[in-house]
Amino acid sequence: MTRSFSTFREFLRNEAAGGLVLMGAALLALVVANSPLAPTYFSALKAYIGPLSLLHWINDALMAVFFLLVGLEIKREVVDGQLSTWSRRTLPGVAALGGMIVPGIIYVAFNRADPSALRGWAIPAATDIAFALGVLSLLGSRVPTSLKVFLAALAIIDDLGAVIIIAIFYTAQLNVYALLGALFVFGILRALNTFGYDRLPLYLAFGVVLWVLVLLSGIHATIAGVVLALMIPIVPTPAKPEAALDISPLHRLEHALHVPVAFVIVPIFGFANAGVSFIGLTPAVLGDTLAVGVAAGLLFGKLFGVFGAVTLLVRAGWADLPAHATWPQMLGVSLLCGIGFTMSLFIGLLAFDDPSMQDRVKYGILVGSLLAGMTGYLVLRTQRQRRNA
Repeated sequence: MTRSFSTFREFLRNEAAGGLVLMGAALLALVVANSPLAPTYFSALKAYIGPLSLLHWINDALMAVFFLLVGLEIKREVVDGQLSTWSRRTLPGVAALGGMIVPGIIYVAFNRADPSALRGWAIPAATDIAFALGVLSLLGSRVPTSLKVFLAALAIIDDLGAVIIIAIFYTAQLNVYALLGALFVFGILRALNTFGYDRLPLYLAFGVVLWVLVLLSGIHATIAGVVLALMIPIVPTPAKPEAALDISPLHRLEHALHVPVAFVIVPIFGFANAGVSFIGLTPAVLGDTLAVGVAAGLLFGKLFGVFGAVTLLVRAGWADLPAHATWPQMLGVSLLCGIGFTMSLFIGLLAFDDPSMQDRVKYGILVGSLLAGMTGYLVLRTQRQRRNA
């Protein structure tokens, strides 16, 4: 597992650095959206390029590549990495489940009187792995590597949960013919995988066709990225000598996508979607159940869900804390799980078509993620420096 773990360390470094870039992109979007450039910014996003607006190209096409990488990471970790055994999956898996359920309950509690707002119940259920690891990177060796691995594993499982939620709950009216076409292309990809075909260009070509058909089917087009990822062949470590890992199509594609996704695609998404105007913003937003429900779900839901699940498992003797980690450090990491920026924004845009509701969602995401990130950082910052795992 030496090579696999070094790959995971490289993943952590890329995600952490990408998180810092994402922070800059989000801040720039807020500045531009509240400057004289705001009309140009918003009109550019609405401009059509071919059949889709620029914003839709970003959210439906570029983010499909992001979901492709998410799918590759999930498959690799389950087959050959930190989630390859049930003992390794238990702690981050149950913590991720708690971190999805409790935020949803808190959101629903705030919005139970508004049926139109209930569609956004899943918004605070997601953790932004790039943002969270970016904050952790600022702490250096104060946080043991085992906690960084725990957070990344939790966020990967969290992403899988978000993908399932999007596919089930945020699917528009289905186009049966396009869906049948997508299933046919999936069958071809499955056959290529089954017969051991390992040339990436053909997989990617069918992946483009799959994306078009899924887009037309009514299922969100980004799901095509995950489906394609699951069909990319992987060579597990025990099956081949360590030096042969580089020929695994999944490892090659994942390695090729990490930098452009972390430093180009996700920051572009953040810049395009984080821009919200504060003109006309009044103190009344503090009482807006939609915004407050999202913020409270991220800040308190993730804290109680993740930390509560870990506490129950460890106290019951079913799992151990990550190596060299303390309870206060786990508390800090649980708070960082409340940074829900990228995936929360994505689900919010799927949940609501009304621009005013989308803006209220963005207020909640920005406030909740900021508070979760700041409090998590402060908790971890005050902990005594420990030897890295």
